[in-house]
Amino acid sequence: MFEYELHQARSAELRRRAADERLARAVARGARAARGAAAERAGGGAESESHTHRPRRLRFLRTA
Repeated sequence: MFEYELHQARSAELRRRAADERLARAVARGARAARGAAAERAGGGAESESHTHRPRRLRFLRTA
């Protein structure tokens, strides 16, 4: 009987942890959506979130 109770407790803990992780993902998704909406209202788009003012480097070298 003791093993069954341990199994039930572990199962309940895993369910709680999964629910917490789902909630955290939902909160992060909502925060991203809010930031995106705020950036669209500001009119800056992706450029307003840039940390530097230098131009982007090319991913591949240009061929001669």
